[in-house]
Amino acid sequence: MIQLILSDLDETLLNDDGSINPKNIEAIQDFTKNGGYFVPNTGRSYKSVYGTLNTLGLNQQTQYVISYNGGAIVAISPAGVEKVILQHGMSLDLAKKIFKLGQVQADVDTHIYTLDKLFIYNISPSDKKYMAERQVPYTALTDDNLTFLSEEAPIMKVIFEHPDPAVRQKIADAVTAVVEKDVLLTFSSERYVEFNPEGVDKGTAALELADILNISHERTAALGDNLNDAAQIKKAGVGVAVANAKPEIKAIADVVLKTTNNQGAVADFINQYAGQ
Repeated sequence: MIQLILSDLDETLLNDDGSINPKNIEAIQDFTKNGGYFVPNTGRSYKSVYGTLNTLGLNQQTQYVISYNGGAIVAISPAGVEKVILQHGMSLDLAKKIFKLGQVQADVDTHIYTLDKLFIYNISPSDKKYMAERQVPYTALTDDNLTFLSEEAPIMKVIFEHPDPAVRQKIADAVTAVVEKDVLLTFSSERYVEFNPEGVDKGTAALELADILNISHERTAALGDNLNDAAQIKKAGVGVAVANAKPEIKAIADVVLKTTNNQGAVADFINQYAGQ
């Protein structure tokens, strides 16, 4: 029987427009009422997940969120009190290098996530729409001077947004050519190329949380769709790919669902497999 479900958000739990299928809400509520833990495992900040937790009805007891592709595990009380249980950040010097190396052309959009804030430099119109649909708060940067970050909370990750996969690969190549040993590179949402510190990923954090909750790794399940979900799908007791997942993710999953994110794939997994 599965006791801990870790789920990616965009293109997995959420519909394409950022809403949640009612089937998912009902299934997740039933799963948690029966003692299970449902934990968002996302590249985003935990602060951007409050609306999702409220919609799912997961704000009635202490809830856990894994953020920044495994960069932090946070417990959130029903009163909204946040407690950072684990964090794995990067140095300011490394963040600055990644930022500078990724500016391969003028229309690159860059995100810098600290533990409690998101800063975006040169935000694109499509990214602005994407953030608005998912109610993600951020601060727009008007220049590329990052000295202010020395006064902020630890930096979790740096990511770049661009609609052209060739440009995203160009960014990946430019960064890894210099700091490959220090970073973990992933791609997500057909728009982002992401850099975490080496050794930090969704899968490692998933098992860290399982240990905290005294849940055996065999009783964990992880759902995802894209390359930044690979680590959790490989390391969980049951790795699950939604029907709209990339071929590389389906190839490593234990279960490949026939339903997409827009068809309530999370509910499909819970109803068919979580009780086994």
